Amino acid sequence: MKTNKFYIGAALVLLSIASCKPTLDEYQASAGSVNFTKYVAIGNSLTAGYADGGLYLEGQKVAYPNLIAEQLKQVGGGEFKSPFFSDAKANGSGYITLTGLVNGQPVTAQVTDKLAYRSASPKLLTKYTDPINNLGVPGMRMDMAFKAGIGSQAGNMYYERLLPDADALKTYFTYSTSQNHTFFSFALGNNDALGWATNGGVEDGPTSTLTETALFKTLLGNYVTALTTGDKKGVIATIPDVTATPYFTTVTRTALLAAVNATKPPTPVTNIFIATKAGPRAATDKDYFVLPFSSTGLLGKPNAAQIPYGLHPLNPVEDKYVLDVSETETVVQRINEYNEAIKAAAASKNLALADVHAFLNNVKDGVRINGLAVSAKYITGNAFSLDGIHLTPIGNALMANIFINAINSKYGSKIPQVDVAKYRGVKMPDTAPATK
Repeated sequence: MKTNKFYIGAALVLLSIASCKPTLDEYQASAGSVNFTKYVAIGNSLTAGYADGGLYLEGQKVAYPNLIAEQLKQVGGGEFKSPFFSDAKANGSGYITLTGLVNGQPVTAQVTDKLAYRSASPKLLTKYTDPINNLGVPGMRMDMAFKAGIGSQAGNMYYERLLPDADALKTYFTYSTSQNHTFFSFALGNNDALGWATNGGVEDGPTSTLTETALFKTLLGNYVTALTTGDKKGVIATIPDVTATPYFTTVTRTALLAAVNATKPPTPVTNIFIATKAGPRAATDKDYFVLPFSSTGLLGKPNAAQIPYGLHPLNPVEDKYVLDVSETETVVQRINEYNEAIKAAAASKNLALADVHAFLNNVKDGVRINGLAVSAKYITGNAFSLDGIHLTPIGNALMANIFINAINSKYGSKIPQVDVAKYRGVKMPDTAPATK
């Protein structure tokens, strides 16, 4: 994979003939109609470089805005600063690593050294209050961006880290729209649907609710108006379909049944029973089990009445572990509504549109792009990290090129694309334990 030369799109090569002798007019990078002097990136965990279930230095360095900014330097882009963790605290919030494969199943471990916490209760990360360009905050939602107190010690620890104590009540909206930018990327709103979906469609606090579409449209409009004041230009991203990620596609009903029957029960198990808002029923292949369910060890475990968990309607798999078909329809429809609002907002302000939703749906079942296999397959699909939601370095490079393509198309820029071959997928263990 490292030897492949991978580019999304082709370099612009013009062949001209002069004096009966062919010459090559090489691709010349240019800014087009955009001033890239101060680029800022607004968004959530994907923008920040969160990966493998945590925010850590290696992931921060390959966050897609950093990769975009590196390419922008060739067309007048200025310095791009990120709130990097120090080398001594490079593992940041902690994250998971792949330690081996047993019977073909991944074994992971939590990284617990070189963390960047300054307080364990409440959990608070080391402060970074210098000026930055990558404003991505893991967990940030469109609705929360306008609420005071999210940057306090009782709020979002990733945002709290970026604010001086005196600014703890500053909203993320105010913070992110007062950076004196000349160009912006905007990728906010994913968590307004994702939190609900990853919790199996169960509301359990403000981070697991579905933001109402009308509110989303209003807040998005406020954001875009503020960011484009003075005719400033930018690129806005659509929201990906959460069901196109390994978090929802890895643990299947078929795989669960195979695992149960491999234990050789007295009679073959033919159904997994799930709890739904309409009552318990047998799962179908259209129901999505969330990735963490595979490591709970709950399936088949008897309760006090000796009814095996998930194998009988009287002890079904809890709703929080399954995004059932009805809940899937709800979240897909809501994301589509958000994306219609995003497309309309981009058109109203003549902004570039990075259609992340369309791209990830195209690669969900697997494609080959210039010889590189990309899919939503867990671990081997190249694009997604071990948490099944966030991106690998390869995924970030692909994401950066989606944005670059959109900018070039809209503004007549000629920003060179990121060479994806320079980046890795999931980091494989040096040695794996013997298969049993």
